[in-house]
Amino acid sequence: MANAQTEPTRFGFRVVNVYPHDMSSFTQGLVFHEGFLYEGTGKRGVSKLSKVSVEDASEIMSKPLGRRYFGEGIEIVGDKIYQLTWQSHMVFVYDKNDFKQTGTHYNPTEGWGLAFDGEHLILSDGSARLQFLSPEDFSPVRSVEVTLQGSPVNNLNELEYINGEVWANVWQTDFIVRIDPTTGSINSLIDLTGLSERTELGSNEAVLNGIAWDAESERLFVTGKHWANLFEIELVGR
Repeated sequence: MANAQTEPTRFGFRVVNVYPHDMSSFTQGLVFHEGFLYEGTGKRGVSKLSKVSVEDASEIMSKPLGRRYFGEGIEIVGDKIYQLTWQSHMVFVYDKNDFKQTGTHYNPTEGWGLAFDGEHLILSDGSARLQFLSPEDFSPVRSVEVTLQGSPVNNLNELEYINGEVWANVWQTDFIVRIDPTTGSINSLIDLTGLSERTELGSNEAVLNGIAWDAESERLFVTGKHWANLFEIELVGR
């Protein structure tokens, strides 16, 4: 296990495949599940949950949020989809198969990103803290502060749980950090500088955000808010 001062491993990237992405989508949550992408988007009045095709970005199913809500991260646990809201303290629960709402939970903090480690939901709220929650009632189990060589790292945004690590976009940067969920220590940095230059950007808020992992085929997908493309990438050591 790395101690607080251990230098993190650094990675660059190689683009493997490029797919279309709906540039109107203010991407907040991204999940690959059983061959499809599930995406949660933000902005009041246009927030929604969608099931989309990877290959052509066609929308297979969608569920709009009420106009008062600003949608955030999503995660799938069994047949349930959880969707956070930014500042409304609401967590919506849907049936994965038809997007019918089956419940709600209260979240006392802001909602940013959401992941699942096989036992607990993991939530980011824009701070340096990750919260581990019960999927049953969203009650807190524990939390951990995320640090880079001993210093806290704020603005943790969209999350993905990959092979025992929590991966997080750092909002308004080109970096994804890989986090030890037990200690909160960042063990690796993924530098995606230049990726945004390979796609069309739909607004001045079009920052990197969105990590999805196809565990079966070991494919890594990334995109951004208001990006015209979804990228399948491989990591390259530095």
